[in-house]
Amino acid sequence: MATQFVRKEVVPFAIMMMVESCEMSITILGKAAMNAGLKTLVYITYYNSLGTLLLLPYFAFFRTHRTHPLPITFSILSRCFILGLLGYCCRICLLQILAYTGIKYTSATLAAGIGNLMPGFTFLLAVIFRMERLDLREVTGQAKSVGTVVAIAGAMVMTLYQGPTIFGSSPSSGSPHPSLLSQNPTWVLGGFLITLTCLVSSGWNILQTATLKVYPEQPTVVFFFCVFGTLQCVIYSAIFERNLDAWVMLPSIGVIAIVFSAVCGTVFRANVISWCLEKKGPLYVAVFKPMGVIIAAIMEILFLGSPLHLGSVIGAIISSVGFYTVLWGQAKEKAMIEFAAVDHESKSLVNRAPLLK
Repeated sequence: MATQFVRKEVVPFAIMMMVESCEMSITILGKAAMNAGLKTLVYITYYNSLGTLLLLPYFAFFRTHRTHPLPITFSILSRCFILGLLGYCCRICLLQILAYTGIKYTSATLAAGIGNLMPGFTFLLAVIFRMERLDLREVTGQAKSVGTVVAIAGAMVMTLYQGPTIFGSSPSSGSPHPSLLSQNPTWVLGGFLITLTCLVSSGWNILQTATLKVYPEQPTVVFFFCVFGTLQCVIYSAIFERNLDAWVMLPSIGVIAIVFSAVCGTVFRANVISWCLEKKGPLYVAVFKPMGVIIAAIMEILFLGSPLHLGSVIGAIISSVGFYTVLWGQAKEKAMIEFAAVDHESKSLVNRAPLLK
């Protein structure tokens, strides 16, 4: 019983926390590399290409050693192509539009705040496509709904409210958290595009979950959507980044960022996210997104010496309460379904018992 609990609950939780930690590390390294002169499209193209090459031996080993591998049909390849399009090209295009309009530099607070709405979008899409049950008359439905809202609210508090410094020294010039209502008139366009990016990411979670249900071979799905996504990324980058000098890589922080992102971002993250989507569903994966804000704050305090503010503490507490409420609701709902199935089977055996005499 204890082993089953560890395998079904503890392992997915630990893996998703590792994923969020890796994402924050990738963000920090990538930002450092781009500050050192590495172009965004070059960075994204190189690390995804390297990650896809690293996935090839694992995919080949899986296909050759599986007794009865499922056939790779045109339908599955089409799904993987769309996954690559949603997961790579669409998000990259939107981020480039943000950069071209100047939102990337003037509304970082807006981007972080709206980015935390992803669990809400995922929950809504999961209910629409019947991947999550929602009955507000049941305590499980109430827990998942309220918990999602509370988790988002906590992350928004951390993003939009700084508060007094608890320990550490605050920067003397300027507020690190500018007002959401920025003087830049394009912030509305930026907010719309960031919201659209979150919606695309939520749709990606839903589509991959549906794909793994009809084709439960995770390594195959991961490899092909990475292949298609990388090819689309290469084409897009070749069109918009024509400076050949930008593609020349010398030993630097850029090379470290590319290798780290390929291993932790493409290889590790893509596989474990797919595994968690298949085992736990899209809402379980998406609800960890607000926890990424907490992890980012902890990493900034430990490794960058950033001060700890009251807003971060309050937001972390609120987000954690919502996060664990959602997990409790999902676990309770699963237990109720399993109990109902066992009860139904027991009644069926009782009803059939006289026929055996």
